[in-house]
Amino acid sequence: MSKSLGALWRDRFELDNPALENEAADPAVETLLAHRTQRLYTDEPVPAPVLDTLIAAALSAATKSDLQQVSFIRIRDRALRGRIGALLPGMPWIVQAPEFFVVCGDNRRIRRVCALRGLPYENDTMDAVLNAAIDAAIAMQQMVCAAEIMGLGCCHISHVRDHVETIAEMLEIPDHVFPISGLCVGYPAREGFVSVRLAPSATVHTDRYDDSRLADEIDGYDRRRDARYAIPAEKYKHTGRFGTPEFYGWSEDKARQMAVDDGSTMRAYLEKAGFALA
Repeated sequence: MSKSLGALWRDRFELDNPALENEAADPAVETLLAHRTQRLYTDEPVPAPVLDTLIAAALSAATKSDLQQVSFIRIRDRALRGRIGALLPGMPWIVQAPEFFVVCGDNRRIRRVCALRGLPYENDTMDAVLNAAIDAAIAMQQMVCAAEIMGLGCCHISHVRDHVETIAEMLEIPDHVFPISGLCVGYPAREGFVSVRLAPSATVHTDRYDDSRLADEIDGYDRRRDARYAIPAEKYKHTGRFGTPEFYGWSEDKARQMAVDDGSTMRAYLEKAGFALA
């Protein structure tokens, strides 16, 4: 890699940052700023010592009140992986990746700890879901960071939540445990590309929240992102309902995505799994 921080900033935002132009990047920071989602992997297996290291990195992540509310389910059974992949046929990398995990928020373990110590669990609120979900997300992302530092690539699969009850049944997931994402891991078969992100000026606020310039920020972002990668017409969403605009950028794509109910069953699953969501 060996890019300057300025070059990495430009790759990520399609903007210049003169203050960083001649600043050398620490190798670990360079890996973070050059993050790429990987969806195509070689056949090379991930060695056991590397997997152990990734797990150790994940479980070294920050955790709310040291409650450690995360569980990783490694899917080694190829037939089982195929059944999960069949639910999401547009994502063949679920089956093709050398390793696949289902990452779960796990509020069950601490409830059992309370029972083992003869004490009641008196925190049955929405925070039980949020704390476990955040613990799981932080741990998963720390695994991704470690994987990329070690030359691997990853792809998050949030769509496992679209089939949460079916997957939970397949994996015998008990009450008070819930999948937040799948995670593919393997050695990339190609470099991948750096996705242009919203500028810090749109997402970082000082002293107070201020989105008064959001329309301009979004328009600029749409144009910068389109210059790097123009969404092809065959990927326009819901054209029968919303038509085909002259310019189709990120904001049009995401607005259309959010304008149609995705039919999520996650709330129903969480309630069935014993969580109080009040």
